[in-house]
Amino acid sequence: MRTIRQPGPANPERVQWAEARGRQLMLDLEPGQLLLDAIAGAFAAQGFTSGVLRLPAGLALAPFAYVMPALSATPEHAAFYSETFRPEGVARIEAGALTFGERDGAPFFHGHALWREADGRRNGGHILPEQSFLAEAVTVEAVGLGGAGFVAGHDPETNFKLFMPAEQPQTAADIGGRFFALRLRPNQDVFAALESFCAARGIARAAIHGGVGSTIGARFADGGAVEPFATEIAITSGRIAPGADGRPEAELAIALVDYTGAMAEGPLRRGDNPVLMTLELVLEAL
Repeated sequence: MRTIRQPGPANPERVQWAEARGRQLMLDLEPGQLLLDAIAGAFAAQGFTSGVLRLPAGLALAPFAYVMPALSATPEHAAFYSETFRPEGVARIEAGALTFGERDGAPFFHGHALWREADGRRNGGHILPEQSFLAEAVTVEAVGLGGAGFVAGHDPETNFKLFMPAEQPQTAADIGGRFFALRLRPNQDVFAALESFCAARGIARAAIHGGVGSTIGARFADGGAVEPFATEIAITSGRIAPGADGRPEAELAIALVDYTGAMAEGPLRRGDNPVLMTLELVLEAL
């Protein structure tokens, strides 16, 4: 399996998790605001301070700022971010996902997407929460979490401040179901990690919500491959279901951009897609 040396020690707990309650939501986002403020306000209106969502095709951003994955200039990180880009006009999302939670005591999100810019160019990367504005009203599908959620903290292994599952107060009353906030650490196959997690807890079927992180390149089910190691990915669909042997088996499709600016989309191949820095997602046991 492909691996990338990280600057810090590897924690033996390779899957960080917290069990939560949750509810699927429809969030109405109002234009003219920071995307962060629109999302935070919509979650708060329904009693949630943490959750995940998939960014719908057509969501319009202007002004808009983003960074891409990049090589690191120092040994302090295995990979890093590019300079900030601010395309002119309205950028429209094609596919993306977002984790919403808390950083430094305030609402924050971690979002990756592919989009088309006003001049017709397609690009992708990491949306900057405090510099990107919602240009048009939109309704998005989301999952709100109670009892646990995502809080940013320093990760010694990667030397980044990253979203991690954490116990939190349950503020919304009408939530239920069995949900798990997860973070996968580096250098483990995404499929193996999710399948082992579910098998250990007797979860035969699950829906995967959200999904933001990075993989070491990518290998797709159709035989396609991304060789540059530094990527930013968004899960576009995912589920867990019994395989031929009755054990949990994952299916995942993603959209990604690598550090050269190349983009790719589609279902991933099982067993050959290790995490680079992190992968945050929510599992809903069905």
